[in-house]
This record gives sequence, C-alpha cells and structure tokens, in this order.
Amino acid sequence: MLPDAVPEHIRSRLADYAQLLRINRPIGSLLLLWPTYWALWLAGEGSPDIGNILVFTLGVFFMRAAGCAINDFADRDWDKHVERTKDRPLTTGRIKPREAVALFGGLCVISFLMVVLFTNTLTLYLSFAGAALAFIYPFTKRYTHMPQLFLGAAFSWAIPMAWAAQAGELSQITWLLFTANVLWTVAYDTFYAMVDRDDDIKVGIKSTAILFGEADRTIIGVLQAMVIFILVIVGHRSELGTFYYLGLLAMACLFIYQQFLAKDRDRDGCFKAFLNNNWAGFSVFTGLAIDLFLS
Repeated sequence: MLPDAVPEHIRSRLADYAQLLRINRPIGSLLLLWPTYWALWLAGEGSPDIGNILVFTLGVFFMRAAGCAINDFADRDWDKHVERTKDRPLTTGRIKPREAVALFGGLCVISFLMVVLFTNTLTLYLSFAGAALAFIYPFTKRYTHMPQLFLGAAFSWAIPMAWAAQAGELSQITWLLFTANVLWTVAYDTFYAMVDRDDDIKVGIKSTAILFGEADRTIIGVLQAMVIFILVIVGHRSELGTFYYLGLLAMACLFIYQQFLAKDRDRDGCFKAFLNNNWAGFSVFTGLAIDLFLS
C-alpha cells in the first residue's frame, strides 16, 4: 500500500502537522463554514458565484488551520498543564515554534492570494482585519475573561468578506448575521471552555466559562435565544419563507438539546454540546438554501 511506501519518520511528521492544523478534527472548519455560506447564499440571492464558493470554502479551511497553528504557538507553555492538550505536537516538542509560525504565515499568504486574484478590492481590505483577528485571538486569554468574544469576531469576519465578494458592498443584513454569529460563537465556545475549566483555573488561563461561573448555562441560553431572535430579524428583512424558519426551529431545538447535554457540566457532556453546534449551523444553511432555491 502507498502509506507503507512512505518512511516512518515522514509519516510521523505528517501526522504531527495534521494534528497541529486539526486536519483530523474538522469541527472548527465546519462551524466557520456554515455562517460563511449563510452570507454567500443571502448576498447571492440563492445563486452565489461558483468561484466565490470555492474561494471561501478553501479559505475557511486554510484560515482555520492557520488559526490552530498560531493558537498552539501561543499556548505551547500552557497546554502541558491541560489534560486535553498535553500531548499536542508543539507542547511535546515534536514541532518547533518557528514551524508553527511559518505555517500560520504561509496559510495566510495563500488565503490572501486567493482574495487578491479572485475577489474585489473591498474584500481585500476586509481580509487584513480578518488576519489580524486570527492572530490576536490566541493571546487574549491571558488578559481578558472574554477571549470567546475575540474568537467570535475572528470566526464571523468571513461573513462581511463573503458578502463583499458576492455583492460588492455591505448591508445591514451583513452586520446582523455578523452579530448573530459572534453571539453564537461565544455560546458554543463557552461549552468548549467548560471542558477545560478546572485545568484553566489552575494554570491561570481566562475564559467565559470561568467568568460566568455557575450562571454559565443560563448565560449560554440567553445568548442562544438572542441568536435565534437576530436570525428571525434577518429572515423578516430578507423576506424569507417557511423553510428558513424551519431551519431556525431546528437550531432552537438543538440549542435546547445542548443544554440537556451539558446539564451536569461534565467534560464529556459539554464537549458533546459543543460538537452539536455543527448541526445547528447546518440546519440554518439548509433551510436558507432550500427557501432561496424555491423562491
């Protein structure tokens, strides 16, 4: 078989790079992809350009991988104290810090070139802010209990970029989607932070899970309700129909299910609640795409 023809040390290195870039865990890319598609499909009135779909699909995966590289670079001295991350390649020394920085830079350059070659000037200008947010986020957990807010902005910046690439301008709908996605990201990443809360407290890493304390699930529920409310406004202003609202109903039901999964605040339940958000984003996109296709 072909894998057996590759020397063991090369296979081991490739596996380490795959782990660093989270190629084996696409959940982060999917959580970034669905809102990007919301923006593309709405801006394109149900028929976005194939070129934009390809550029932003690849861009999502490249920039998420870049974000993982710089995140592990920033956390390399902290991750060894956290059960879930103690075996990451940077923490164990299997990958050098300069390699992670080089990967971050290389992936950003590739993404930037796609924007330059295949989109417009407004999207190009917006891309600088997107790269800055991707770089800044990993370092915020040292200085603020709201790093999830910065992650939300970084994850949501693809929305105005996709909208600008497709429509050539931004609108109120763009920023409503952006706001909804920031709130959604804070909600699901708080579930994620609840997995590591005990370890984070010991090593001094800050998060909304620590900030919210025993009110964590209540505040997440409020954030989730706000997401649904804003997306209802988006549907009303965009004159969307039944299938879109069925997608929102599915998201709301999944939010309730996530609260059930995390009811005991144990690591496994909180992680499952986090992962379940992939289906929430997919539900909205499916309802939106069907509604626009039939209109």
